[in-house]
Amino acid sequence: MNVFRLAGDMTHLLSIVVLLLKIRTTKSCAGISLKTQELYVIVFLARYLDLFTRYVSFYNTAMKLFFIGTSVAIVWYMRYHKVVKQTYSREEDTFKHYVLVLVCFILAILIPLAFTVTEILWTYSIYLEAVAILPQLVLLQRSSNIDNLTGSYVFLLGAYRALYLVNWVYRFFTETHKIRWIPWVSGLVQTALYADFFYFYIKSWKNHEKLKLPS
Repeated sequence: MNVFRLAGDMTHLLSIVVLLLKIRTTKSCAGISLKTQELYVIVFLARYLDLFTRYVSFYNTAMKLFFIGTSVAIVWYMRYHKVVKQTYSREEDTFKHYVLVLVCFILAILIPLAFTVTEILWTYSIYLEAVAILPQLVLLQRSSNIDNLTGSYVFLLGAYRALYLVNWVYRFFTETHKIRWIPWVSGLVQTALYADFFYFYIKSWKNHEKLKLPS
């Protein structure tokens, strides 16, 4: 654990808190991609299968339970809550996310961290997380207006991944001295996907304008 890893974890946690706050207080999931949220459920379930077989620390276990629980809760709200589900932008959330599920799984089988079930699933979660934001970004581009909470949620997600990249570089020079190609390349791809969003988010924040992405 170092300050960059901790900052990344807290930023990730805060992004989910912001999203749940939006859904619970406004009773709306407008501008949120259900497909991205479903991908995150798959990511966390695949990554944290060792939850009941490998104990690292209370912090580690609590964070795993939090991410699994909140991701499932968000999907439940968007699919089954009688008020929230009516605000879901179904006609704009059309990205074929099952393609990402299939392609990432094939890639994890071909290029895993190691040829065991646990490591293949862990690798799969890394690949899938790298592109899970795509349905959300496409949905935002199709939306005429993006509310502040939705914009903040996506920005915090991108910031979490950027902080993890810094964490890996820090650990390379101070601890491991090894390049972990799978998480590094996946993390770079994921952060790059946020590049345009970061630019327009920061620009709108500086100008105190409503966030609007070019279509």
